[in-house]
Amino acid sequence: MRPARRPILAATLAALALPAASGTAVTIYSSAQPGTLSPQTFRSGGEGMAIPGYALVREDRRFDLKAGRNLLRVPDVPALIDPTTVSFASLTDPRDTRVVEQSFEFDLTSTQKLLSRYLDREITVEQPRGQGVGSFTGTLVGTQGGLTLKGADGGVRIVNGYSGVTLPGLPGGLISKPTLVWDVETGRAGAHDARIAYQTGGMTWWADYNLTYAEPKPGQCRLDVGAWVTIVNQSGASYENARLKLVAGDVQRAQPPRAYAPAPAALGRMQEAKAAGFEEKAFFEYHLYTLGRPASLAQNSTKQIELFPTAAGVACEKHLVYYGQGTSFPVYGSPMTDRNYGIQSNRKVDVYLRLRNSKADGLGMPLPAGKMRVSKRDDADGSLEFIGEDLIDHTARDEKVQVKLGSAFDVVGERKQLDYRIDTSAKWIEEEIEVRVRNQKPDEAVAVVVRESLYRWTNWAVTRKTHDFEKQDARTIHFPVKVAPKGEAVVRYTVRYTW
Repeated sequence: MRPARRPILAATLAALALPAASGTAVTIYSSAQPGTLSPQTFRSGGEGMAIPGYALVREDRRFDLKAGRNLLRVPDVPALIDPTTVSFASLTDPRDTRVVEQSFEFDLTSTQKLLSRYLDREITVEQPRGQGVGSFTGTLVGTQGGLTLKGADGGVRIVNGYSGVTLPGLPGGLISKPTLVWDVETGRAGAHDARIAYQTGGMTWWADYNLTYAEPKPGQCRLDVGAWVTIVNQSGASYENARLKLVAGDVQRAQPPRAYAPAPAALGRMQEAKAAGFEEKAFFEYHLYTLGRPASLAQNSTKQIELFPTAAGVACEKHLVYYGQGTSFPVYGSPMTDRNYGIQSNRKVDVYLRLRNSKADGLGMPLPAGKMRVSKRDDADGSLEFIGEDLIDHTARDEKVQVKLGSAFDVVGERKQLDYRIDTSAKWIEEEIEVRVRNQKPDEAVAVVVRESLYRWTNWAVTRKTHDFEKQDARTIHFPVKVAPKGEAVVRYTVRYTW
């Protein structure tokens, strides 16, 4: 079945629109930060919010042209079109058909514009009077703060709260829809298949991942991973039965689009029936997702389409991490000698899930940036209960993904400074730290990573320690500890800074 077309207005000078030659293709690029946009935003007041993304639109249309110059007018294009990206090409006669001029008309008809065209002309204004409606005819001499009319007797009346205005006719030069206009010259008369292309703002997409956590055996972690893409269209136009592509990656633009204030979108969670889904492939230094079926994107809508079928049984690991300092520290140009700096204690032990995006582990697809929501099944009634969510960046195949779920309830930590010594003349600091991790679970041991930042200076050495540690980078060390049920693990170490 031939795709449905958005209407095209015939041009003057015998340039008539014929049935469409092909259809519409839409490629959407997103500059949205993962997790920063919510469909609720568009449903409940998106005014003044710039949509962080854009689309490349290609449309194949058919025109009836005469030999020589033709004026083509194409309405129903997006209001947020970038006119510098517009192109028109005849596929029938590309060598002898050229665009002499092109323009984008966006000065749309409004009440204020219409009234301004009738200054110093006679109009009729209707006003409510009791249960009936009265009218007044006069010359319009002002439109600010109400309508100011001059009557035939020379009197002036200011009309506020009018119920209607009658004008003699519609003045020329006003348009009801954004319109592309081409002055096309061709040497061949007859039907021409043409391709129109342009970029438009007001469109974006992002990925949402639904993960279901399970422990088939004690200490074993498995995930079912499903993925959806959410597409927002506030470009000012609808696209029926379009060939849809999504580009994942950080595509550089020389000039970012200006901020604009789109109207709030009507949220429609339209989950497509199972059919041909997205096919992924590498494309330059990015990844391209092509939908295997036509999709319709209505103006002011949010649509969801499955990115890939659920991947079942993906291997994962659950990690508990205690970062007693609780905050990151900047790099200073001199040693941090204040003994009280950075000794505050955070009690929360964070919970992470880690997985490798590999085929061997059950996944292995390039993952666009997005939000990962994790749920766990309650065996009592079989319901899925939400247990946490986190954001991920674009993740290539065989790379690791880490999702922070929250903080453990029954595992807590405590960090304190036991000793602090400094000799500024000899240029050294010694600091002794104690970290306690308590496990209040009655029947389950836990493994916890104690993370420590050595933030006072760049030159350091651990001179005494109760547990072995792993150096993560120039300023971070990890102490892996095992904590028995209803037990406690105590880590002590002394670090010496020199400069």
